Amino acid sequence: MASQTDDTDRITVRLAGREHRDWTTYRIDSHLITPADAWQVTLGIPADALPDTVKPWAAVDVCLGQDVVLTGRIDRIEREVAKGTNALAISGRDGAAVMVDCSAPIFTRRKATLTEVVDLAVRPLGVSQVRVEATGAKEKVEIEPGMTAWDALAQACEANGCWAWFEPDGTLVVGGPDYTAAPVATLVMRQSGQGNNVLSLAVTEDVSGRYSEVTVLGQAHGTETTDGQHNIKHQETDADVPGYRPLILVAGDCDGAAEAKRRAQKTLMDSRLEGFTITARVRGHRVSESGKPWTPGQRIQVVSEPHGLDATYFLMARTFLGGRDKGSITELTLKEDGVWLPELAKISGGKGKGKAASAGKVVELS
Repeated sequence: MASQTDDTDRITVRLAGREHRDWTTYRIDSHLITPADAWQVTLGIPADALPDTVKPWAAVDVCLGQDVVLTGRIDRIEREVAKGTNALAISGRDGAAVMVDCSAPIFTRRKATLTEVVDLAVRPLGVSQVRVEATGAKEKVEIEPGMTAWDALAQACEANGCWAWFEPDGTLVVGGPDYTAAPVATLVMRQSGQGNNVLSLAVTEDVSGRYSEVTVLGQAHGTETTDGQHNIKHQETDADVPGYRPLILVAGDCDGAAEAKRRAQKTLMDSRLEGFTITARVRGHRVSESGKPWTPGQRIQVVSEPHGLDATYFLMARTFLGGRDKGSITELTLKEDGVWLPELAKISGGKGKGKAASAGKVVELS
């Protein structure tokens, strides 16, 4: 809780026209898939130093220097007073929090398009800045009373092959990734140490959730104008999965062969997404080449001799960590490029090499 500073890497919480900083510890999360990005700060304070404006539900901007990295509200305030201790912990989430916590204000069961879900379930909860980038989102979903606003939106997004997330300025975006964007940085780990710019780099390959074959068996209910279908079947395969690992999904309400194909492809690509993860830790919170904050959605080149990697990957999540006398560290979670929501994305022509041979392109499915 100090005066303004020009430090470009200092985490600041702006609240009710005041700026608070010099934290003992802080953690600022951002994840494209997990809703409601979380933030937490802690500090030791004088007995009378807590302003009245610091209270649950207060609107905040969490900033890195002058760059806003999260817009949200305070969820919880914890203050511990003991002999020699007066500690304060403040935590909260971004604009998705109210959508995750609260029911959609819909009181009768109904079918709704993606746009209708945004208008009926999202905007009434105070989410005023919305940008829908997904064109042709016409599939309807069934909204039940009692569903959270986020569940309703997520269901509509999945039906239309897109996703939703909040940008740092508080805008809800409905769309998909841009795999044509140029990589913002190159992370290097060589055995000689020459040119290394990461503190650590871990690669996880997990076959437990991978499938060599996904089959969707479905049926479509008849209507006044069309007959029902009871023999819908579609199968997708992934030749990169070792062994025979089949998965059969039964879809009781499937609109037709195209819907069965979409479900099979999404399940296969989701399993691929979970099967490979790179976790890198770097100093600071900014991309050295541009000076911009690390942000999910960026593409990053990774060159690691110990892991046999030389390819472009997609930044799915990042966490800012640090505090007084602790330095600043960013943890980056990277996934295969072109795998998350490939049906919406235009894939660049570059192809990686190394263990993630398929990075940089969509896996061709039969």
